[in-house]
Amino acid sequence: MNHYDSVVKIYTRDGDDGTTGLYFGGRTNKDSEQIDVNGAVDEAQASLGWARSLSAQNPRLNDLLITVERDLWVLMAEVATSPENRRKLAPNKSLVTLEMITRLEHEIDALSEGIEIPKDFIVPGENQLAASLDVARTVVRRAERLAVGYQLADSLVVAYLNRLSDLVWTMARFAEGNEHRTVKTEL
Repeated sequence: MNHYDSVVKIYTRDGDDGTTGLYFGGRTNKDSEQIDVNGAVDEAQASLGWARSLSAQNPRLNDLLITVERDLWVLMAEVATSPENRRKLAPNKSLVTLEMITRLEHEIDALSEGIEIPKDFIVPGENQLAASLDVARTVVRRAERLAVGYQLADSLVVAYLNRLSDLVWTMARFAEGNEHRTVKTEL
């Protein structure tokens, strides 16, 4: 046996036909709405990871980002499950729960206490961490829009993504401190 025989291969060739496997079994087309949602959530998670890579000087944001990145695994598992297998989902492990959303709301409230909430439009880019969080927020919003089109019965996926985008916006403002630039608008 040589070294290559013991290496786990990352490729399976199962998706060469344009399908992908679902959690708890089954397959779906790679261009299905279900996979579009998970693709956008995957991008959101990567964007949040980029923000986390810039948050070393802010342990509070770093820890919070790790938590929501892990939450997104739960959310993706729920989305990647066929309707007939939803009964197999486990709360907080493969099923988004109200508790997860409530935790985000508490984090928004806690972060908001330490900053002045701007009343006008924000000009992104005050610092790298805040800018990366603003990018991540837009990716989360896209995932939310796609999830609305793929709304699952009795699912909290859309609500979680909605609250997450609010949290990421608040995290960006927290990362700026009270140094954010705004543009006054007259409507």
